[in-house]
Amino acid sequence: MEFSTLAKNLEKRGYRVTVCRTKEEAAAYLDATIRGKTVGMGGSVTLNTLGLYEKLQLHNKVYWHWRQEMTPEAAKLASYQADVYLSSLNGVAETGELVNIDGNCNRVAATLAAHERVCFVVGRNKVAPTLEAAIHRARNIAAPKNAQRLGCKTPCAVKADHCYDCKSPERICRTLNVLWDKPLSKTVYEVVLIDEDLGY
Repeated sequence: MEFSTLAKNLEKRGYRVTVCRTKEEAAAYLDATIRGKTVGMGGSVTLNTLGLYEKLQLHNKVYWHWRQEMTPEAAKLASYQADVYLSSLNGVAETGELVNIDGNCNRVAATLAAHERVCFVVGRNKVAPTLEAAIHRARNIAAPKNAQRLGCKTPCAVKADHCYDCKSPERICRTLNVLWDKPLSKTVYEVVLIDEDLGY
């Protein structure tokens, strides 16, 4: 995929951009540039596929509620205070906006906390032409597939086909976060674009 237009638009919005051809290249890049730090990780099939927890824990203190021996709540709290926070996105518009939907909201909240660096690790399948299309993707592709993966008893999880805008108590789409531009903070925000389909 040609990322040049997207990369330029992201840079105009204040983001650092790194383009990688493969998930292995992306994992090696992050492993090489994150050393001796505390690292928080948001729930992400993409991060899991890259094997980042296993790589980074060798030379960092990593907090991830998917792997941690501490309680998930304690791991999430530690993630808010980490030097570096890693997440993925549910959608990224070619115009430069970043979109995430969350249920517990810990992942979205942590990307807005005062870290030294926040990295969004994104496969090419997350890219949409416009903000509206990125939101549509987050609601109708990413959220249903995640609901199905989590075993939720929601209408969207049955076929993982689209959002039904349900009122289920197990609904995982409870927060929609759009970053129009890099937040006004000293945090370095980076988008790592990978030329492979990764996650939902």
